[in-house]
Amino acid sequence: MKPKFDYLDTTEASQLEGLSEVLIQINRSAAVVKGGRRFSFSALTVAGNRSGTVGQGFGKARQVPNAIEKATKDARKHMLRVPLTPDGSIPHEVNGRYCGSMVRLIPAAPGTGVIAGSSVRAVCEMAGVKNILSKAYGSTNPVNLVKATFHALTQLRTREQVAQLRGVELT
Repeated sequence: MKPKFDYLDTTEASQLEGLSEVLIQINRSAAVVKGGRRFSFSALTVAGNRSGTVGQGFGKARQVPNAIEKATKDARKHMLRVPLTPDGSIPHEVNGRYCGSMVRLIPAAPGTGVIAGSSVRAVCEMAGVKNILSKAYGSTNPVNLVKATFHALTQLRTREQVAQLRGVELT
């Protein structure tokens, strides 16, 4: 079952400033045709403002620069807000799944840093997470790991959100 993400609406995402992008992977595929091989490229990027908003994008084209441009545009289109604690961590432990990949994100004490593989690290750094522990299980395909990390980030709730859902007051 593939998770459905709750992205920011386009007007809110277009007003974001200070977005930076990170290229995670470029993949080359070849189709064998009569004259030889025809190559196409796909790019995976993560965009974020490093203070609670992050997006991921995937683009395909016949040339690398066009694929990167499409992926960047897709990342800006699929932005997600991430709740962070004052010390730059996540509120609670969470698991995310996508296809054959599973990611566990664990909050860490201040000064720990981002302890994660390259794909999960890129997402966490673009989201503005400064202290986190992570573990990837199953497939380590970067596309699936990024989507599993996004699935985990969509499950995060602050204390206020949980109190409101339960209908209780915080003391």
